[in-house]
Formats: sequence, C-alpha cells, structure tokens
Amino acid sequence: MEHIVGIADMKVSNRTGDTIVTYSLGSCVGLAIYDPQAGVGGILHYILPNSAIDEIKAKSNPFMFADTGIPELFKQVYALGAEKSRIKVFVAGGAEIMEQEGIFNIGRQNYSALMQILTKNNVSIWKQAVGGYSNRTVKMEIASGKIYLKTSGLGEVQL
Repeated sequence: MEHIVGIADMKVSNRTGDTIVTYSLGSCVGLAIYDPQAGVGGILHYILPNSAIDEIKAKSNPFMFADTGIPELFKQVYALGAEKSRIKVFVAGGAEIMEQEGIFNIGRQNYSALMQILTKNNVSIWKQAVGGYSNRTVKMEIASGKIYLKTSGLGEVQL
C-alpha cells in the first residue's frame, strides 16, 4: 500500500508491503529514516524550521516544523521497534524555490535546523540531496529500505 506524506505531514510503517512517498520538496525538507533490522521506516515533510513562530500551529500539527516534527518521527519509528544505532537517514529538499538569494532562504534555514537537531542527538546522515533550485520526490520501500529520488526534469534514481 502506498502512503502519501503531504506537506506538514508524516507517515511511518513496519508493514513489508508499504511504500511511503512525499512529493514536491522545494524549500521544505523531507527526512526519511529507516532501520533495516527492524524493517521500520518513516518520512517527515516539514515546511518551517522553528515552531516558536506559531506555537498554536505546532501543537495542532507538529509535522509543520523541524523542531517538533523531527523528534516525533524518531519517537514513532522507535515505538515500532527501530533503534537509533541502526537508523539510516536520508534528507532531500531545502532548495531555493521562488526565493531570491539571501532574502529568506527558508530551504537553507530548514536544512540548518535539521542539522542542529541531528548533531545534538548524535545522528549521522547516510545520503542527502539538498539545496539547489529543483523540486524533489522521495519514495521509500519498507520491505527493502530502498530510497528512490526523483528531481524535477530528471528521472527517478535508486540510492
């Protein structure tokens, strides 16, 4: 079954027949994590770096922000049997879509927030496709942990 992760959304699974996919990662960041031993994975699609700008929205939808969504993603995969020491992390997005260089750079801020959280928690990135000016789509197969990346104007590639 395919589970679609919308904007400011997250899905996790431990069912071998499942695929999780998120579309149109521009300045948003898609964080995909997978534990190959437990067969557990999830994808978060967050849009903003810091929940302090709207704490009410953060409470109603923690997946909107890096600082509230990332911990929730890890908590939910841990609840399904994943362990921190085995998790592979893939990151996509953080592009400069419809932004002028140096003005807002939401993509860069989103990526920076992610890196601060991962560094603080001693989590390393396995692979990434961030920055630039293109939209990206990320798909994860739960059975194998395979990650597929599609970039605007290019075909899909397996990582």
